Amino acid sequence: MRMSIDVGGTFTDLMVDVPGHAATMFKSPTTYPDPIGGILGAIELAAAARGVAVPDLLAETEILFHSTTRAINAVVTGKAARTALLVTEGHPDILLIREGGRTDPFNYRTPYPAPYVPRSLTFEVPERVWADGRVHRPLDEEATLAILENLKARQVEAVAVSLIWSIVNPAHELRLAELLEQHLPGVPYTLSHKLNPTVREYRRTSSCAIDASLKPIMSDYLRTLKQRLEERGLRGQIFAVTSQGGLVDVADLAERPILALNSGPAMAPVAGRHFAGIEGASTAIVTDAGGTTYDVSLVKDGALPWTRETWLGPIYQGNLTGFPSVDVKSVGAGGGSIARVDSAGLLQVGPESAGSTPGPVCYGRGGTRPTVTDAAVVLGYIDPAFFLGGQMSLALEAAREAIRRDVAAPLGLSVENAALAILDLTTEGMVNAIEDITVKQGIDPQDTVMIGGGGAAGINAVLIARRLRCDTIVFPDVGAALSAAGAMMSELTTEYSSIGFMKTTAFDRDRANALLAELVGRAQAFFDKAGPAARDRRIDLSIEARYPSQVWEIEVPLRGARFDTEDDVAALIADFHARHTDLFSFRDDGDAVEIMSWRALARCRLSDPTSIRLGDEAQAAGAVSHRPMFFRETGLVEAPAYRLEHLPENTELHGPAIVDSNFTTIVINPGARAVRRPGGHLVVHSAA
Repeated sequence: MRMSIDVGGTFTDLMVDVPGHAATMFKSPTTYPDPIGGILGAIELAAAARGVAVPDLLAETEILFHSTTRAINAVVTGKAARTALLVTEGHPDILLIREGGRTDPFNYRTPYPAPYVPRSLTFEVPERVWADGRVHRPLDEEATLAILENLKARQVEAVAVSLIWSIVNPAHELRLAELLEQHLPGVPYTLSHKLNPTVREYRRTSSCAIDASLKPIMSDYLRTLKQRLEERGLRGQIFAVTSQGGLVDVADLAERPILALNSGPAMAPVAGRHFAGIEGASTAIVTDAGGTTYDVSLVKDGALPWTRETWLGPIYQGNLTGFPSVDVKSVGAGGGSIARVDSAGLLQVGPESAGSTPGPVCYGRGGTRPTVTDAAVVLGYIDPAFFLGGQMSLALEAAREAIRRDVAAPLGLSVENAALAILDLTTEGMVNAIEDITVKQGIDPQDTVMIGGGGAAGINAVLIARRLRCDTIVFPDVGAALSAAGAMMSELTTEYSSIGFMKTTAFDRDRANALLAELVGRAQAFFDKAGPAARDRRIDLSIEARYPSQVWEIEVPLRGARFDTEDDVAALIADFHARHTDLFSFRDDGDAVEIMSWRALARCRLSDPTSIRLGDEAQAAGAVSHRPMFFRETGLVEAPAYRLEHLPENTELHGPAIVDSNFTTIVINPGARAVRRPGGHLVVHSAA
């Protein structure tokens, strides 16, 4: 048996998959400040559904997948560990100077962003290595020991070490590691040349600082999670989801916690690609609408979207991770987004969220400000008696009163029209987010399918699709826990890289082969560590290269693991030119190619890549009910509400209608139609 847990800002999702049986899904409110309580709450629901005790359920679990927002929350809220940064003498401002860039270059009122590690905790180490690896100035150990004593006095909780050209000669960073272990025992540290061997100083230093600052928090969290689950009976392996769309052992994540940033959202495109493929689509807009955020990504030609430009916070104002990750855009719009009328008399929705505590007004947990969920309840889209499959009953009248007081009365609207306005404004923000990754990148949404994931996806998906002129929306039956389902479809992955500068005009085949052999050896060791259960082992080799006059590199896959002849080198050059043409529509065949780094992505599976789907319930008498709903096109109308698990395959529905499941509500607006496919998912045609 496998379990997948995704800890979100509002709910903790749990997917349970038993080979040969239908999967089951559970949701429990996320608990603060200890999210492990919400995890155990979801597991208790799963145990009760199977009629067994929690220890018996966990004893059956061979693999547990886990993703969490704990790492990114610590960075965004400034609650990461107190971290010191050790740099080469004369280079204390790497995090301050950054790489440049302004979103509004003529607005001088924007304050300059503070460095991730303040100057007061940045220390210059007397040493210097040249770009060719020669030691210009040996490490001054006496001065270094004085710095370490200062770190003790300042009670730092973690240390980041990023020295100039350590990626070529790491001797000084390695010696600093020995001194740190000797004089600051128990204080975690990160070495930049091991974590992120890239020539770009800011990216390497930024990733090093972020990683070090997360080590105390994430190590304690992962250790506590493992301990508490094992105390309750877990004997299987725990794998953590990474922001690169893969899986790593939790012990590896504790060593490189930066991999946990954006770990949950990275799994939605993995699942979205699978469900788009079932419908025969290679390009898909994958959405994941939760209680706090709306995450969007674009799967193009069946490939996951990748980026090395991941910012924590606003671009240029936040902090660059410097690490490759699945490209997911998030906006502060979800079921818990709070609606209000500002001092200018304009309606605003989000980015502030009610979260799970106190939650929307209709939850009855002390929330007083209306949210998107409250609007959906008031419009009749969400059945107050059937929220989370009947686990919670919602307070309709309290939601109506909150919208009347905070939105309808100030705007001079009826409660229903105020609720529609809340949904319309939320829809606009979501459409803008999707246009950023489609229209602004030359992709016409009309040529894509939309994947509706997340518990709040179905409320306004048809409205979003119509604005984008996208006809087809796919709602997987596991869509309410799309990220948790994606983890079960993902692979165990890790990436290795080495710096090895050379020009193709003076290509050194022996050196290139040695670099590749070293990377392949590290990948094979990763497979050995994964154990005999690892299958479909694959190593993808690539280079990062550029034309000599360029600043930025592009990634080019390699055809093999060796360069035996000049023809192999010629093929590499041809592949670079072709890749450059694909990306930028031009090439320079007469110019040399500069190779900056060599990379290996190791991938394997822990189980067969089978589809995850929920079971159907037997058709029940009275499965179709009716309730009053409010649409702009019809006003108040008695519309049918169907149960997703009761719908026979290939049954076509016409809006206005609602399709309910235990964990989500799908609104079929007037003019739209829907059909349930044999795979269990619902396909909605928006009539765009």
